[in-house]
Amino acid sequence: MGLQKRADVPFYDLSLIRGIWEVRVTKYRQRQKKEQERIEKSALARIDQQWQYRLYCRTMRTTELNLLQHYLERTTLTHMQPYTGEHSSTTEADQQDHKDYQDQELDQTKLILQLEGDQWKHFPAELQWMTYLKEWHIRGTKISQLPDYLALFTQLAILEIPKNAITELPPEIGKLTELRELNVSYNRLCKIPPELGNCENMERLELTGNFLSELPFELRNLTQVVHLDLAENSFMSIPICTLRMSSLQLLDLSNNQLTDLPQDMDRLDQLVTLFVHKNKLMYLPQALTNISTLKMIVVSAEDLTCIPTRLCSNPDIKFIRLYDNMFTKTCEETKKKEKTKRKRWREQREEKVKDSGDKEFIEAYIGSLQDRDTVPFSTTKVSIACLL
Repeated sequence: MGLQKRADVPFYDLSLIRGIWEVRVTKYRQRQKKEQERIEKSALARIDQQWQYRLYCRTMRTTELNLLQHYLERTTLTHMQPYTGEHSSTTEADQQDHKDYQDQELDQTKLILQLEGDQWKHFPAELQWMTYLKEWHIRGTKISQLPDYLALFTQLAILEIPKNAITELPPEIGKLTELRELNVSYNRLCKIPPELGNCENMERLELTGNFLSELPFELRNLTQVVHLDLAENSFMSIPICTLRMSSLQLLDLSNNQLTDLPQDMDRLDQLVTLFVHKNKLMYLPQALTNISTLKMIVVSAEDLTCIPTRLCSNPDIKFIRLYDNMFTKTCEETKKKEKTKRKRWREQREEKVKDSGDKEFIEAYIGSLQDRDTVPFSTTKVSIACLL
């Protein structure tokens, strides 16, 4: 037999390749940011906005124009006279929207916008001129998308829009550089725009109850986030950008499809609370024992077979195992029934509108535990059975 030719297989350090890629992404984003700043500083945008405002005012009646002037002068709504009467370009539905909008209470001292109820399907037309607002609280409406002029609200600090019908976040959200809190829980999001990574002042991000399976890598720039809620989605692994959020203190990944946790979880060296219950975890990584700030871990115990000893024996950590049913440990047959029940529950969950009942119960339960500063040592190692 002749000599066989041996093929040389090259080996590469994946961490080096990832580092080069991250540097290139950063440089590209910096170039994009500079170009965007150049465009925003141009006078054309301001001129266009002024013309749009004048054109809009020409289509309004005198009473409507006075109402808008009251908004811009930041007076209270109680001193405004509601407009009535017919107008060629105004439908009855628009008039009803304007009337409902006048009934909303706007706290001008805090500059807060509040909308709530099924009657809201679109944002009021006057909102585009109220760019001085600092908080939006929109809940339980039928609004499906954010307005095109969202980027004009450069002073917006809190954007709370849970339990609506929103299907996507526009790229313009990246221009809200003063944004500190974003709550888009229980909507219909399938993806998050990479531009959200420009909101580097973000401290609280809640994306519960959507249809997310991944997050853009650009969100790694949100290094000031201390509260990240990704519960009730479709994540099969922890997004890489999450491990770059160096200030993170609370991470909620409950009710997803996680099968394991990354071995470099100790990157989150400020983490205090970790929720990973209602997943398919079979073990917890040893890296969790390296996080000195960790005070609470909540996991599901049905499939969990391997736990670092230091997590269970540490009296400073409340290690909570949850069971979907208290009889799951009695026999193997019961375990199979429970797994079938959970599978059926997940299928129904995908078909129905998501509900926050379970999550509210867990938050209340965990809150009661956090109030107990002097917990006996034995309670930190007890498996707690809850009927969820």
